[in-house]
Amino acid sequence: MTSAFYSGIPVFRGFTSLMDPALYSPLPDDWSVGVADIVDSTKAIAAQRYKAVNMAGAAVIAAVTNALEGREFPFVFGGDGASFAVAPNDLELAREALAATATWVREDLDLRMRVALVPVSVIRAHGLDVRVARFGPSANLSYAMFSGGGLAWADAAMKRGEFAITEAPAGTQPDLSGLSCRFEVIPAARGLILSVLVMPAQGADPSAFRNVIEDIIHLVERSPDAGRPVPPQGPPLTWPPQGLEYEARTKRGGPLLARRASVLAYTLFVYLIMRFDLKVGGFVPKLYTRQVVENSDFRKYDDGLRMILDCTPELERALSDRLAIAARDGIVRYGLYQQDAAMMTCFTPSALRSDHVHFIDGARGGYASAATALKAMTA
Repeated sequence: MTSAFYSGIPVFRGFTSLMDPALYSPLPDDWSVGVADIVDSTKAIAAQRYKAVNMAGAAVIAAVTNALEGREFPFVFGGDGASFAVAPNDLELAREALAATATWVREDLDLRMRVALVPVSVIRAHGLDVRVARFGPSANLSYAMFSGGGLAWADAAMKRGEFAITEAPAGTQPDLSGLSCRFEVIPAARGLILSVLVMPAQGADPSAFRNVIEDIIHLVERSPDAGRPVPPQGPPLTWPPQGLEYEARTKRGGPLLARRASVLAYTLFVYLIMRFDLKVGGFVPKLYTRQVVENSDFRKYDDGLRMILDCTPELERALSDRLAIAARDGIVRYGLYQQDAAMMTCFTPSALRSDHVHFIDGARGGYASAATALKAMTA
């Protein structure tokens, strides 16, 4: 059964082996790739709407996960959007979730989201592939990594208006249970937060591209000057939370004022539990915080390398120099973007399970600003 395909892929642990082709399995031909992104995210970021943009991208993953009732499927968070793949049995549920999310993003976040579903068979007919691996940042969960060029092709097709999904009727609300953004921004500890985006140049030799990506990963992994942007004690938490308004808008039913009051009361309860380290039922605050740190999604691969690093200016220069040489040699296109903090958007279907996911982006535009820098390079 192709629906059980993803859960059967073994999890790899060492991020340095990311580019090993043996880790990637081709998606079944009858699957589809879902893609979503915010139209004019650069303008939204210029207006300092970073949190709204990230919330929209994470909402895609939350809505599809809830529609699939927790069934495993590969997905990747891209800052101002998301990509994923689904089996044929889940295609209509994913379509409905995407349509509803696009409506919610427009009505509640005042942003416009493009959404599309592209058959894997069509991608292969264009000479590209969609291959997926599972990287385990901790024993708690795994994240999908994509290779083969198919995801990037699907994204470009969506931006051309192909395979588009029409928004759901006005007032349709997706199930966004578990989506929140309660933590404060996370200041850089080593000097700066660096958003890194590296894609293959047009016609680049795959083995040369692999070498560059491996060089970049080794530079980071071996350096004492870079690391996970989430500190060991977890991200800062205050009350009322910075993301109160967004979380209130994820709730279904009732007037917005009542939803705000409900979220205010609940987040105060959570804040007190976390602040005073109070065990409630099966919930252990220190264990949850450790899992938040371990489960943070600060590096990934989806036809290109994406990383949010807490690093020194010296390491940023070393990475920039290496990438500039590779770009000059026609191997990569890249974007780097510096800021002073990172931010986290959380999807926690259950705080009692260890597989809650935490999406990391730069707090001043992150991946979307790195993508703008990348586009400027190829313009």
